[in-house]
Amino acid sequence: MLRKRNTKIIATLGPSSSSPLKIHSLFQAGADIFRLNFSHGTHEDHRKRVFHIRQYEKRLGRPIAILGDLQGPKIRIGLFKKTFAFLKNNQRFILDLNPKEGDQNRVFLPHKEIFKSVKKNNKILIDDGKIILNINKVLSDQIITEVLVGGKISNKKGVNVPEAFIKMSSLTEKDIKDLKFCLDLSLDYIALSFVQKAKDLNDLKKYVGNQTGIMAKFEKPLAIKNMNEILQHCDAAMVARGDLGVEMPPEEVPIIQKRIVQSCRDFGIPVVVATQMLDSMVDSPSPTRAEASDVATAVFDAADCLMLSAETASGKFPVESVKIMNRIIRGVENDVSYRQILESKQIKLEETTSDAISSAASQVVKTVFAKAIFTYTRSGATAKRAARERPTVPIIGLSPERITARQLALIWGVHTIHALEPKSFSGMIDNACELAKKEGIVRKGDYVVITAGAPIGVSGSTNNLRIAKIS
Repeated sequence: MLRKRNTKIIATLGPSSSSPLKIHSLFQAGADIFRLNFSHGTHEDHRKRVFHIRQYEKRLGRPIAILGDLQGPKIRIGLFKKTFAFLKNNQRFILDLNPKEGDQNRVFLPHKEIFKSVKKNNKILIDDGKIILNINKVLSDQIITEVLVGGKISNKKGVNVPEAFIKMSSLTEKDIKDLKFCLDLSLDYIALSFVQKAKDLNDLKKYVGNQTGIMAKFEKPLAIKNMNEILQHCDAAMVARGDLGVEMPPEEVPIIQKRIVQSCRDFGIPVVVATQMLDSMVDSPSPTRAEASDVATAVFDAADCLMLSAETASGKFPVESVKIMNRIIRGVENDVSYRQILESKQIKLEETTSDAISSAASQVVKTVFAKAIFTYTRSGATAKRAARERPTVPIIGLSPERITARQLALIWGVHTIHALEPKSFSGMIDNACELAKKEGIVRKGDYVVITAGAPIGVSGSTNNLRIAKIS
């Protein structure tokens, strides 16, 4: 089933979308990758979801990627006696190390690191900035604040301190347990939350090795500062606009989004734009016009993939959310200005045969009016390089490695197939032509472009480009 669009869609699974029927419906509606959010749900919940996906994958005969998203060192307050409290503007409110249930005057903050990092007049944001506190005094076991913006505060809400650098490990004990679970289930990508520097990714790699792809989530100011260094140590990136929008001034977030997307394309790394893309569809069957424009902007920016979170995990209209996102993406990609914008953005090519071949393939497509680019790849690098060029035709990524075939589902414009490795280059060409006909991409007399490496089976050796005519 060849998608009639290039930008991919991630659907997060949750209470609204965990049944086999719902998973099938989400895929048919346009979801290319499924996300498991380890901030919620049990291991048994996630195990069942993976089982249903893999069963459907087997029946479908098409690789489907699964992303495991680790919670990371998310800072949260403790519990309240009545599950919530109301804070008034200008009142005194204390965050402390006392594990007792809180009230309108105080609450437990089980993170000693914060007490060592914050200082007077720093702002503390709770529940994505709905509650704003100003620090008046810091003691060894108490942070005494004044409420600047009050309201309802409830159990386990998230805490952000944008003005302070909090020294915390990017991998918590919970993350390590979840990570081992992800590896046992052979998930295709692991997303690391609250990345701040390349070392965070290297710490993760000590556990992962080469078993899966690593996705760095950009949601901290320091990550933006260290962006180029981080991109050299990950396999994919995510613009996680939820916490990023709290940690950074809101007017900077759209600019940062564009910077990250362009940098990822320069590095040849797939990038996901996430959080509140169609947020109103948690409760409504249709999005706001502003949300539709937000989705369109990410597509115009040339993001590889867009992600739905609560919309599909816990919302009332999970399948409808995917359908509408699919329609918006197709609408943008069919607009003449989309191609003009893509081609106006220059990418930085490396002085390698792989980059030269991938760049040439896009030009050859235009010259001979080829209908598709076929890439034979063991590691996925050949297909990623082809996608970075944003060609005008589908990229058919063929790999003998099942995990590579699944990972390519994240990449812009790549239709991925798990296929046996041909024994010769001529066999490779014949196979590409047969697949092109089978997928309904070509007719007799059409051309396809094939890129691959020789010798066959050696990763990172893309050095051949062929033009084949369909007979």
